[in-house]
Amino acid sequence: MRHHIPRSILAVLSLTLVSFFWAMPAQAQDDERDFVVYPDDASITYHTVTINGEPVSYQAVAGTLTLAQLRGKHDPTASMFYMAYRKVESIPEEGEEPVFPDAAERPITFSFNGGPGSSSVWLHLGVYGPKRVNPVDEFGNPGPPPYAVVDNEYSMLDKSDFVFIDPVSTGYSRPVEDKSEKDFHGLREDINSVAEFIRIYLGRTGRWGSPKYITGESYGTTRAAGLVDELQDTHGIAINGTILVSAIMNFGTARFDVGNDLPYPLFLPSFAATAWFHDALDEPYQSMEIEPFLREVEEFAMGEYWLALGAGDQLDESQRTNIAQKLADYTGVSPEYALQTQLRLNMPRFPKELLREQGKTVGRLDSRFVGIDRDDASDSYEYDPSYTAIQSIYTESMNQYLREDLGYKSDLRYEILTSVWPWSYRSVGENRYVNVAENLRQAMHKMPYMKVFIANGYYDLATPYFATQYTIDHMFLRPEIKDNIEMHYYEAGHMMYAHLGMLQKMKRDLDAFYDARE
Repeated sequence: MRHHIPRSILAVLSLTLVSFFWAMPAQAQDDERDFVVYPDDASITYHTVTINGEPVSYQAVAGTLTLAQLRGKHDPTASMFYMAYRKVESIPEEGEEPVFPDAAERPITFSFNGGPGSSSVWLHLGVYGPKRVNPVDEFGNPGPPPYAVVDNEYSMLDKSDFVFIDPVSTGYSRPVEDKSEKDFHGLREDINSVAEFIRIYLGRTGRWGSPKYITGESYGTTRAAGLVDELQDTHGIAINGTILVSAIMNFGTARFDVGNDLPYPLFLPSFAATAWFHDALDEPYQSMEIEPFLREVEEFAMGEYWLALGAGDQLDESQRTNIAQKLADYTGVSPEYALQTQLRLNMPRFPKELLREQGKTVGRLDSRFVGIDRDDASDSYEYDPSYTAIQSIYTESMNQYLREDLGYKSDLRYEILTSVWPWSYRSVGENRYVNVAENLRQAMHKMPYMKVFIANGYYDLATPYFATQYTIDHMFLRPEIKDNIEMHYYEAGHMMYAHLGMLQKMKRDLDAFYDARE
């Protein structure tokens, strides 16, 4: 049976709906109709920042670059979002064209972070860019919201132009509608897409003749090590310098798998540094300076400890007891706990065990930070307190900065750090750990002028500094090529620049690195 609504009631309803939409603000009506994925054009703005006491004027561009399949019809595959900064001689008047420094003399640096699944926000608003997050203290604590960026007087924009790249699925970067994100979620696929972005960008902006640098952090160093080789071999793009922040190139140094004893001695100095920082050691170690203390731990780690791990069940009881006591002396855990772990302290157990009696955990990205779990009995921590310290301040600051300062407005979610699993390592081969250090070695031997800057944090329990040293020492570079590598150490964590004093030190170190270009 059909039901008829009287026309009088329909008229009232119609009038009511018209009145409702008429009363809605125009912006609200637009929001109901439109979802802006990407603005029609890139946003271009001009600004000035003071670095090392000198004003630097620059052009900021926020936009997307379209990738296409390399063969056939060149159908679009993805839109990759980027934020680029280029020095200008002066801020142009309306209608004037900007005047840039000579591109042959002005370096350009391509920057990204890791994850995989991370946007470029951390290096962007942490160290390199003209704006930075604004924590409440030198330690890097965020304090309560709201958050906003401030001028970065330690920016690297006085030394180089910068392009911050968000790999596909991060930031605002997405595959096109008929393509799958899985086409980009893999070691080789990721390197290929970022290399292709760089090739296109150099052509469109007239920067083929500029000195070129690559920089990445964490998994971004994995990408960077493979990328410099890919750029040279596939595209003929030579790189002047590579900056690796909290590097991981050989995954065998960081995977606590049964049968893989390598990470235990390589993490030990970082565990020791963490215990030292939290006053968890007995004398004489607690009163030692951090660097001589770590040199002693390193010697033990790759000497007596490494031999003991290799002995396995052949280690007699007195030797086991001796090693357990030394582990306790250096890391602050009890000898009994060291014995219970078969002399193998690992992640994520150590951050839970160190301060268990105080009801606290320590951070993974930066073990100076402490957290509180629901209870103190579990085997590992509930969350990483060092990540929670940076998550909101970087997320809120970036979202506001994009809209307010750069004038780029999209309704997409800006993916700060998102899941891209499963991530494919099939190009590596079966039953093997990823090791792109060999790619970096090949690139350095092919480009003997390329310099490499490596930044290491003592309190980094994600990519420990001693594992990076081990990786470099096992690349088997020729001595004259190995001299091109600079190792720098900071009393902070994975993101050493979060600590103001270490940001200042990093600025000085990087200034010297760029100034040394031949």
